Parts: sequence; structure tokens; C-alpha cells
Amino acid sequence: MVSAIMADASCSNDLDTIDRRILRELSRDGRMSNSELAERIGLSSSPCWQRTRRLETQGYIRGYTAILDRDLLGVPETVLIEVTLERHDDTVLETFGRAMADMPEVIEVWLVTGEYDYMIKVAVNGTRGYEEFLRKRLYRVPGIRHSRSSFALRCIKQGGTPVLD
Repeated sequence: MVSAIMADASCSNDLDTIDRRILRELSRDGRMSNSELAERIGLSSSPCWQRTRRLETQGYIRGYTAILDRDLLGVPETVLIEVTLERHDDTVLETFGRAMADMPEVIEVWLVTGEYDYMIKVAVNGTRGYEEFLRKRLYRVPGIRHSRSSFALRCIKQGGTPVLD
């Protein structure tokens, strides 16, 4: 197991400066054409396309996605919820995980260290939308002992994965 982790950590060493530039540009705009990408990084189109496909095949690029406007979709508020479970047996963990995956309001779920077991990020329509989420969704999940919530006032930075030099 340790060797697998070490192998995964060393994969980023296989990236050269051009690969990293490709990843940075695509993380900013995944819809740009190959010719525009090639121009931005200073390659001709064919080698740029080959490198991009290799990065996809090797798993550095896991997919492309659209960033949706939550205001226009009617769920402008972000709430961060800390959750403590009653127990940590497989049944409770699996039930909780499935329930989170099935809730459309849930954007992210993180297993964390510290006082709480999970950090959940949800998108809701104001305090009424959040109360409805709590009463009709979260509080119906078996195995939750305690939760604590904070409304996000403003997102200072939102982004993808950093591509370090």
C-alpha cells in the first residue's frame, strides 16, 4: 500500500513545464480550442493535442465540467455544515455516504479530522431553503448525533486544483 501511495506522489514528477502550462490553462478554461491552447503555451497544434490526450489518458485530466450560476438556478446561499455521527460502524458510514450522494443540495462532503466527522457544503435558497433542507433531508438521515451550520457570507477564492511548479 505504501508503495502505491509513493508511486502516486511521484507521478507529478513526470510532468514537464509544458505539461504544467497545459494543465493551468485548461483549469482556467476547459472549453478553449486546441489551437488556442497551443498558441497560449507556444506549441503547434499537433504536439499540444498529443500532450493533452496523454494527460487525459494518464489521469491528470479527469474530465471537463461547466460552472453553473447558482444565483440563476435559485440556490445562491452556501452553508457549511459540520456533522458528528453517533457511531462509526460500516452501516452508519455507508448509510450516511449514500444519503449525501442522493441529496442534490449537497455540493461537497469531506471526511475530516477534529471535533466533527464530516464537513458538508450545501447550496440553498436562503434560510427558508436551509430549514427545509434540514427538516426534510439532513435530519432524516439515521446516525447523525449533532450538526453545526455556518452560512457563507462571500466566497473569497474558488478554484480547482493547483498546478505547482
